[in-house]
Amino acid sequence: MTADWSDLRKRVVSAAVLITVGAAEIWLGGMSFALLVVLLTGAMVWELCTITAPDHHNTPLMMAAIAAASLAATVFFPEQLSGLFLLVPSVIIALTDRRDRRLSAGYAAAIMVAGYGLIDLRSAGSLTIWWLVALVVASDVLGYFAGRMLGGPKFWPAISPKKTWSGTIAGWIGAAVIGMAFVIWGGAGWWLVPLSVLVAFAGQMGDIWESWIKRRCGVKDSSGLIPGHGGVLDRFDALTGGIVALMLLQLLIALPLPGVG
Repeated sequence: MTADWSDLRKRVVSAAVLITVGAAEIWLGGMSFALLVVLLTGAMVWELCTITAPDHHNTPLMMAAIAAASLAATVFFPEQLSGLFLLVPSVIIALTDRRDRRLSAGYAAAIMVAGYGLIDLRSAGSLTIWWLVALVVASDVLGYFAGRMLGGPKFWPAISPKKTWSGTIAGWIGAAVIGMAFVIWGGAGWWLVPLSVLVAFAGQMGDIWESWIKRRCGVKDSSGLIPGHGGVLDRFDALTGGIVALMLLQLLIALPLPGVG
C-alpha cells in the first residue's frame, strides 16, 4: 500500500510557523508565555465543546472563556485552593447535555492541568519545556513517518485506526534519543532516558484519547484552525498527555527535571 503524502506540505508549513512562535514564547517566558498558554487552553476547550455538543452554538465560546479565566485565576492569583478552578470546565461539561460527558469532562481536566503545568514548569526555567517539546515532537515525527512508510499491525484500531505498532515504537525510540541528548549535553541523569520514553507513551495515549472522542463524535479533526494538522487539540493532544503524566510523576516521585535541579 502506497503511503499518502498529500498533506505533507501543509503540515510542514504549519509546523514551521508553530515552532517559530512556540520557540519565541518559550524563550520569552513570563507573562507573554503564560498568556499564550491561557489562549491555547481556551481554544482547546472550545474545540472539545464544539465537537461534543455541535448544536449548542454559543456554549463552546462561553466554555473557552471560562477555561481561560479559570486557568488565569489559578496562575495569576495563587491561593491554597485556587487549583480547584482548573476543575470548573470539567464540572460544567459533566453537567451539560453533550456526547460522552464523562469522557469529555476527564479530557477537559487534562487540558487544564496541562496548561497549568506548562506555565508552572516554564517559571522554573526553559530547559524542561525544551525537553518536553523535543521528545513529543520527536515521538510524533518519527511515529508519523514510520507509520506511513512501514505500516504493519495497528496499535489500537478500534479507537485510532491509523496508529501502528511501527509508528508507536519509533516514537519511543525518538523519545529515548532526546533523553540521551539531554543526558550527554544537558547534564541530566540517565534516569531521564526511561522517563522520556514514559512521557512520550503518555503523550501517545493523550493522542489516542482525543482520537477516541473524535471517533465517537463522528469528526475527523477537532477544527480547521491549523492547516494540515486540524485543530489545536489535534496538534497539542500528545503534549497534553505528556505534561499530565509528568505532573503526576512529580507529585509521586519528585524527580529532578532538566534545568530545575
